[in-house]
Amino acid sequence: MPILSYLKALNRALASEMERDPAVCVFGEDIRVAVSNVTTGLVKKFGPERVVDMPISEQAFTSFATGAALAGQRPVIEFQIPSLLFLVFEQIANQAHKFSLMTGGQAKVPVTYLLPSSGSRVGWAGQHSDHPYSLFAHVGIKTVVPATPTDAYGLLVTAIRDDDPVIMFAPAGAVSRREDVDFGQLAPVPLGSGRVHRSGDDVTVVAVGHLVHEAIAVADELAGNISVEVFDPRSLYPFDWAGLTASLERTRRLVVIDDSNRTCGIGAEIIATMVEQMTLAAPPKRVTRPDGAVLPFARSLDLAVQPTRAQLRAAVEEVAK
Repeated sequence: MPILSYLKALNRALASEMERDPAVCVFGEDIRVAVSNVTTGLVKKFGPERVVDMPISEQAFTSFATGAALAGQRPVIEFQIPSLLFLVFEQIANQAHKFSLMTGGQAKVPVTYLLPSSGSRVGWAGQHSDHPYSLFAHVGIKTVVPATPTDAYGLLVTAIRDDDPVIMFAPAGAVSRREDVDFGQLAPVPLGSGRVHRSGDDVTVVAVGHLVHEAIAVADELAGNISVEVFDPRSLYPFDWAGLTASLERTRRLVVIDDSNRTCGIGAEIIATMVEQMTLAAPPKRVTRPDGAVLPFARSLDLAVQPTRAQLRAAVEEVAK
């Protein structure tokens, strides 16, 4: 069976959608030379009018994409580093996101914002290692964080076809993942549809993005003593509350591991929502970056700030007592 890598899955999704729909185009910096490997081969196949290198002015070309979408195109913007989202938050949250709402659905802004290798990368330090997905979910922008190559393919296809802005965070910790796949079975993944990677009876672990793989490893380590269910939301907004509720109806215990800062993070929202809706058998736990975390340049300090497998294991053991 063929092997599909995470980055190749993104590339394959872009190519298949550009082939299917001539309105799909790609904007970004250095995308014609495929500096991130996500856009490899696209300019040769689809031409420079649909794969457009942009100047180093993220605010300008993000606004340009909004206009192109309003005019009937389906732009995909590749941002090389997640901190660029802070520059263009106004263009995304206050402009692209609100046009449809403020026109009663008469205007559509189908822009996809793609962040390959978001989060920590070795030696990229504080201004290049953010994971601000909670910020976009907070304002109601469709936000996805795939953990596997097949989900990366399926969610990117869905994002491109959606008539609203969608932002995809492709975590650096996941982009080296590879899967055996039947290419004929690759398919869109609905937004708001979670995935249980491992069934269990004692504790539900909700893991975001690349941390799904850490959660599966912890579940394997504890298999003889604690039965851990690993729930991957895939989509943070909309969120699969029904799927998580079904899991917690079995386990009644909850741990969330989330690679963003603790205060106002998605982990807090998940816990608050579930505590409002049901009675748990033990106080829930969350494993996150520290409050106000800025990742240092030194690798040892970088790792010390990130949520770890050991922290997750300790949290699972605590709620399972």
